[in-house]
Parts: sequence; structure tokens; C-alpha cells
Amino acid sequence: MRVHRINQTMTVALTLGLAASASFGGIVKVAQSNAAPGACGEWSGYRTFVERFVQADGRVIDYSTPAQQTTSEGQSYGLFFALVANDRATFDRLLAWTRSNLAGNQFDVHNVRLPAWQWGKKPDGSYGVLDPNSASDSDLWIAYDLLQAGRLWGDASYTHLGEALAAQIAREEVTTLPGVGPMLLPGPQGFKTAGVTRLNPSYLPLPVLRGLAHELPDGPWSQLTASAYQFVKTTAPQGFAPDWAAWQNGQFVVDPKNGDVGSYDAIRVYLWAGLAAPADPLAKPWLAALGGMRAKVAQNGFPPEKVSSTTGAASGEGPLSYWGALAPYFKSLDDEHGLGLARAHLAALDAAVPGREPVYYDRVLGLFGTGFIDGRYRFDASGRLVPGWRNACH
Repeated sequence: MRVHRINQTMTVALTLGLAASASFGGIVKVAQSNAAPGACGEWSGYRTFVERFVQADGRVIDYSTPAQQTTSEGQSYGLFFALVANDRATFDRLLAWTRSNLAGNQFDVHNVRLPAWQWGKKPDGSYGVLDPNSASDSDLWIAYDLLQAGRLWGDASYTHLGEALAAQIAREEVTTLPGVGPMLLPGPQGFKTAGVTRLNPSYLPLPVLRGLAHELPDGPWSQLTASAYQFVKTTAPQGFAPDWAAWQNGQFVVDPKNGDVGSYDAIRVYLWAGLAAPADPLAKPWLAALGGMRAKVAQNGFPPEKVSSTTGAASGEGPLSYWGALAPYFKSLDDEHGLGLARAHLAALDAAVPGREPVYYDRVLGLFGTGFIDGRYRFDASGRLVPGWRNACH
């Protein structure tokens, strides 16, 4: 069974600032233009992410964990950021490490193995795969990254690998819910037991599903997009997404293992909704289904760390990573007050504070958030990635 999100409550105190580093080689720099502010030129947040969290061999490390773990999630997000930054050298390093270490070198067009989700330090001190089960959200992102890299960089080898990986996901990680349609399992093993199918709302980014549906119209992706909306809407009766939910006896129910809490996983549900193109027919309904978070931030001035998806009862204050996730959400809702609060908090990401170490999840969700609101990337209605360097920066 995959334990996806390590609770990072202890990292809240560390999120007031991140040390910015002064040098990074290999990033393809693009010229300044009249594009959106911050859309062109050096992406300092990305540079800091690569310097702090990406080894020379392409391994993304979460230092906040005892195992110094690498997850397929981290690799998939790193690939996406490298594509947004037009940094093909880092993209290829990340892909090569993923192939060798998470997929056991079985990661080519004719032989694709879903990558293990967790790799790191074992009890005996050696390093390797800690959990061989794969994580479907990461697999989706990697397939999407490859398809978009093939299109944007004009290299069909990425495209073909992305197609092969997507086909493997459809075979191993997609099930059918009667009366609903296709649904993404969190992984191939351990999520369907005794009549209960456990599901994760944060594993279903609307733009990624749209992009897969556009590139692979014969797959389950278009139908999965509709199923995903129904799932998210149904499991957020108070406008708050849970971390986990389940399917039992023909309906979506509270997850029997984790309950109805929404926290470190669920915060990404708002992020993915905010990233969707306004022209996507599901963008507004998806955002509307998640209105509880907007109301709670307007009321309290901060996002709750934990919230009950069934009652709306909230506790704690979310860390900096939450503001990264919510920045696109507020922007897409035209909520200037919420967006202003997010910008003010996210300024800490690039503030150099001696003795304060960058926090992995803060930096990752911060890159998604600031990259989007600064115009470094967006998605079109078909789910295609539109990076700033492709048009606005020339």
C-alpha cells in the first residue's frame, strides 16, 4: 500500500524563506520581452529547485524525509518544470535517472514498466526501491511531460515513449466504476479490497487528462475526465476536497482508512482546478465545486491545514506550499484578495534567510503556483502546455 504524503507539519516553521543560490549552469535562458511580468528571463525559483533538490545524475531528493527519499512524483514534477524552463539537458537527466532506478531500465517504447513510486535509503544503509508499487498521478504526469516534450521540442522519441507509458497506465491503473465510467486507481496494487475501491482526488489534474485525451483519442482519457469531475464534485459536498475517498456499493463514500480529512494531498485539487484553461467546459464547474476553500481563506485570512470534506470543520494553518497551490485557484476565480495574499506569502520562496533550508513541498507547489501566475506557462483548452518561451519570449 502506498503511503503517499508524509505529513509535513513540522516544516511550517521552516517556510518563511528559502535560500536563493547564485549560480546554475545549463539552463537555456530566454530573452526579455513584453510578455507577462516574470514570464521570460531566468526563472530563479526553478534554478533554486534544481540546485537544492536535483542531483547531478537527475535524482530529485526530498530531504525532509528520514530515507532521503525520491518519489516518482518528484521526478514527474521535475520533468514538467524543466519543460517549462526549456531546460532539455535537465529533462533528459531526470528521465534517465527515472528509467534506470525507478523502472529498472525497462522504460522504452517496446517495454515500459510503471516506475516504482518510492526510492531511498534502506534500513541497511543501502539505497534502492523502497516500495515497488507505482503512483498513477506521477505516471500520468510523466506520460504527459513526454508527449508535450515531443511536441514542443520536435522529438518523436519522447512522443512514442509517452504513448507507450499512457497505454500501460490504461492497462494497469484504470478501472471502471459502474454508472460512472473509467476511474484512475492510485496504483496497480492494493487499492481494491473487499468491495472497496480507494481513490485520490488529487491524482486527476484536468489539464493533464485533457492533454492525454487530445493526443490519444482512442484511450480512456476523455471519459476519465468526465468521471473525474463527477468524483471531485461528489466528494466535496462543502466545497472542500478530501485527501482520499472510496467507491463502495455503487457510490462514492468517505475513505475507510483516512476518513474525510483534506490536507496535504487535497491541496493539489485546488491547484489543478486553477490551472485549467478558462475555455475548458469543465473549468468553471470544477472550480465551483471547490468553493469552500475560497470562502475559508476570505474568512480567516489563511488556508486551513486540515478540513473535513463532509462538515467543513477546519483546523490549523496551512504551510507555504498551500499558498503555492492556491495562487492559480485564486487567479482563475478572479479573486484579487486571495491572489494578493498568495503573492505576499510566496515572496518568501525567494527571500534569502540565513540558516533556513528550502522545503521540498513548498518549493514544488510554489513553482507550480508562481510559474502560472507569472505567465511562465499555461494550458490551452485541449490540455496542451503553452510555455512562455515558445511564443511570448521571442
